[in-house]
Amino acid sequence: MAQQNRVKFGSKLGMILATAGGAVGLGNVWRFPYMTGQNGGAAFILIYLACILLLGLPCMISEFIIGRHAASNTARAYSKLANGTAWKWVGFLGVLTGFLITGYYAVVAGWCLQYSAASAMNSLHGTPEFFKSYFADFSTSGWKPILWVIVILFITHYVIIHGVRNGIERASKIMMPVLFILLLVIVVAACLLPGAWKGVEFLLRPDFTKVTKDVFLGALGQSFYSLSIAMGCICTYASYYSRQTNLLNSAVQIASIDTLVAILAGLIIFPAAFSVGVNPGSGSSLVFITLPNVFEQAFSGLPIIGYFVSFSFYILLSLAALTSLISLHEVSTAFFQEELHISRSHAAMIVTGCCTLIGVLCSMSLGQWKFLNIAGRDLFDVFDFVTGQIFLPVGGLLTCLFLGWYVPKKIVKDEFTNWGTIRGTFFGVYYFLVRYVCPLAILMIFLHQFNVV
Repeated sequence: MAQQNRVKFGSKLGMILATAGGAVGLGNVWRFPYMTGQNGGAAFILIYLACILLLGLPCMISEFIIGRHAASNTARAYSKLANGTAWKWVGFLGVLTGFLITGYYAVVAGWCLQYSAASAMNSLHGTPEFFKSYFADFSTSGWKPILWVIVILFITHYVIIHGVRNGIERASKIMMPVLFILLLVIVVAACLLPGAWKGVEFLLRPDFTKVTKDVFLGALGQSFYSLSIAMGCICTYASYYSRQTNLLNSAVQIASIDTLVAILAGLIIFPAAFSVGVNPGSGSSLVFITLPNVFEQAFSGLPIIGYFVSFSFYILLSLAALTSLISLHEVSTAFFQEELHISRSHAAMIVTGCCTLIGVLCSMSLGQWKFLNIAGRDLFDVFDFVTGQIFLPVGGLLTCLFLGWYVPKKIVKDEFTNWGTIRGTFFGVYYFLVRYVCPLAILMIFLHQFNVV
């Protein structure tokens, strides 16, 4: 039976913005635009949208159902529905995944803060070689990255200890609108650059000749990871949803916000890059090496605007990282609070302390402590690989099998239709997708990562 006295989000807007903030992250800013540009432009976007409908939305709704029905932390939510069977361990896997990601993700979030500070001080100037060495020197320097890990986790901790309404919801109502305003302002600035329209065309013109099996599987993977499936975030946030929340409508709204942010990010990166003839790379090289060089060249004739765009972009990155980090932190905080029967502040302290240690070790493994490696991979890459390529797809696959084949259909339908108070027009479609299509799609993603398919 759900806990009747469990705290709920105070408003529908706060609930949508908080959950969307958990989904929107750094992957929206660099991975989605890069994949779109390299895999057929608008053709990839169309395939991605289809994957959102076939995989992303059903998986998100499934976690909504589990979280709201049990009104508990992710581990306990699965345990309540598992009735003592081994299915309960799927929830524990979600908590573990979110906990580990919190630690190493804080390292990357800290890099964003460093670049925000450097942009504010107007110190990001130089040749392409300068930006390359700047990032290499900073990320391997030892104390500087660690300092930013501590700062970003302290900010996250501060939000978390103030609770769901006064902490997470209130912060989301501030940060998400600011994120969108910054996005729109920078998009306008980038698209007004000379030659920028070529970048817009490169991003949005469909090129179906580039569509291959790998493009389809890449779009499937992006739709899965972009919505933060199987990290425990969605399930935990859903435990704070009211019984009147329309889960299908909420999932559509959240996925739409997530996709819009990704497309707008592309309308920043490609117009700016094409205006100066730079081919944008991927990953950290794009965000921390290529783009500072792009902003330097693109706005060389308007240094004040260049300063504003650079600073705003890295503030935008920091906000995207922070909203994700808050949702990840909440997964573990809720778990420790409820399972150890301790206060929220004490639970948050445990998570912040442990994740700070993980962040420090991951950061140091990139530089001065290179001995922290497993099978030739530094600790940072190990955490990224284990969580991203193993835990997430396995957790998502098991969640679909759990809800589609083990949990009684009546429970699933009751949650989907709010106990018959709203029309369940699409329930049959959803239930078919979660039983058959989603497990197969996630299995294909998993195998594709290891070059099996």
